[in-house]
Amino acid sequence: QVQLVESGGGLVQAGASLRLSCTVSGRAIGSSTIGWFRQAPGKERKFVGAVIWTGYIVWEDSVKGRFDISRDNSNHTVYLHMHNLKHEDTAVYYCASQEGIVGVAKESLYNYWGQGTQVTVSA
Repeated sequence: QVQLVESGGGLVQAGASLRLSCTVSGRAIGSSTIGWFRQAPGKERKFVGAVIWTGYIVWEDSVKGRFDISRDNSNHTVYLHMHNLKHEDTAVYYCASQEGIVGVAKESLYNYWGQGTQVTVSA
């Protein structure tokens, strides 16, 4: 069974950087599409970005240029690097996996999800 565990969240000031980790077991990340989503208080969960197994990365517009994704296949971990954080980036961040390469921004296409990690950015 595929399991995902996020870590690295915390409380930071606006303008700071933070790195989230998503450690995957049960399936090689090199053959999976790993997506990052976030859910702000009182709002629906939304797509942030995804790395397709080919290495191609897809971004939501509001984080493009500030966030990056990298993979460490040997440690089965995908990282979300967040820079110049803003108060509006405050949310619970989730990683998820799927086997496809289309519709990577669609929550419903992901089979497995982590439990989430809280990121709070003070204004």
